[in-house]
Amino acid sequence: MKRMVNPAVYFNDLFSGKLKNSGWLKSTGSLVNQQPGPLSIMVRKEVADHIRSWRFIVLLALLLLTFIATMYVSLTNLKAAVANENDPDRLFLYLKLLTTSDGSLPTFHIFVSFLGALLGISLGFDAVNAEQNNGTMTRLMAQPVYRDQLLLSKFLGALTIVSALFLSLALLMIGAGLLITGVSLEAEEFFRIMSFVVLTVLYVGFWLALSILFSVKFRQATTSALTAIGVWLFFTIFYRIVISMVVKGFFPDPVYLSEADVLWYNNLLLDLLRLAPSQLYTDATTTLLMPSVRSLGPLTVEQMAGAIPKPLPFRESVLIVWPQVCGLVAAIAVCFTLTYYWFMRREIRS
Repeated sequence: MKRMVNPAVYFNDLFSGKLKNSGWLKSTGSLVNQQPGPLSIMVRKEVADHIRSWRFIVLLALLLLTFIATMYVSLTNLKAAVANENDPDRLFLYLKLLTTSDGSLPTFHIFVSFLGALLGISLGFDAVNAEQNNGTMTRLMAQPVYRDQLLLSKFLGALTIVSALFLSLALLMIGAGLLITGVSLEAEEFFRIMSFVVLTVLYVGFWLALSILFSVKFRQATTSALTAIGVWLFFTIFYRIVISMVVKGFFPDPVYLSEADVLWYNNLLLDLLRLAPSQLYTDATTTLLMPSVRSLGPLTVEQMAGAIPKPLPFRESVLIVWPQVCGLVAAIAVCFTLTYYWFMRREIRS
């Protein structure tokens, strides 16, 4: 026979919260406020730390100044871009705000390919080693927290800040265009701009994951920061030069090749260049923001015969850039795999 419980003790436990997660409350369907998990708490803490940090404020000011400058140049030359009859994308007014320039400044998506990498590196180069150097890693790991939750909180906290930043800039651009031009935003333009935001977040997320990887590998924050910046400089400046020299050194002059060999030569060169994250990002953003782009590789005369210079639908542009998107996601997954491997094998107390 089940032992009877004193009603006074039962209600005392009920109001003190001991029966909050009991099976009786779940069976009666009572609504109990669940406490947030450790991952969500750590993500909130990381977001708050990034917002209050000076380096994020400096980078935010730099991005805002870049955005204002590029938008001013685009709005100044917007009338000439829209009036160009030879441009099949002239009717996409809001896409022209992101791709129009007079040559004095690069367009905004070109600027992002440079500044986005610096933003990701600055938010993650001391994500783990700073905790260990300050002595807070041991106390943090003494709590009921998994190591993968710590890494995820570092990544998701910074990625939340980056997503909110670029989404705000996109909405600000759309709002400014509505106020200045008075032209309504088409649905296809909205989808393309939001796809550009998602792609930018993935691009910054790769550099963030790479910088977190170096913060786990190296104990000193300066070493991880310099290594990440060195990788960025290599892929941004020197990688194209190295690939061109290697390909020209091992292959004959294209002047003496047939048309099929030249096509194969150019495809090989593009495939090697697309190992760089910046090249993947540039190819994908160019296709999304310029609907008339039909291919990211060389085309033969037979393929161009009968082609009408007409913008592609949004779905077709997404299919073209899907390999680039998968490449960025795969690069992020590789960085996280190495980060988990090194961090799980590390002795925290040392």
